[in-house]
Amino acid sequence: MNPASSPYLLLFRNTGPETHAHLTPDEQQDLIARWNAWYEGLRAQGKAVDGRPLELESRVVAGAGGARVTDGPFSEAKEAVGGFVMLRVSGLDEATEIARRHPGLEHGLIIEVRPVAETCHLGVTTGPA
Repeated sequence: MNPASSPYLLLFRNTGPETHAHLTPDEQQDLIARWNAWYEGLRAQGKAVDGRPLELESRVVAGAGGARVTDGPFSEAKEAVGGFVMLRVSGLDEATEIARRHPGLEHGLIIEVRPVAETCHLGVTTGPA
């Protein structure tokens, strides 16, 4: 791995079944194949560290001592995070270019590109990136 690389997270939004309902089964299989090829190409280059879809089921824990637990999903489909890819790349521009090549964009996928911080806003150092 390149020591000059930094961790970036691609967060996939608008990934639910309703987003792809208009596609035929063959078109869905084609999209899955292209999505997997995009990801496997990044892994082969050493740029994708991990990536996974997320289940639709979720919970939100809030309040002191976790007093409120609410079952979800909660967000509108376009806002809900449906998966992620962790990258190790040279910077925000490279991470953005990788996101721009994702085949799901043509079907409404929304990708948020975020650098992974070494400390939280309270100044606490995080674990290894």
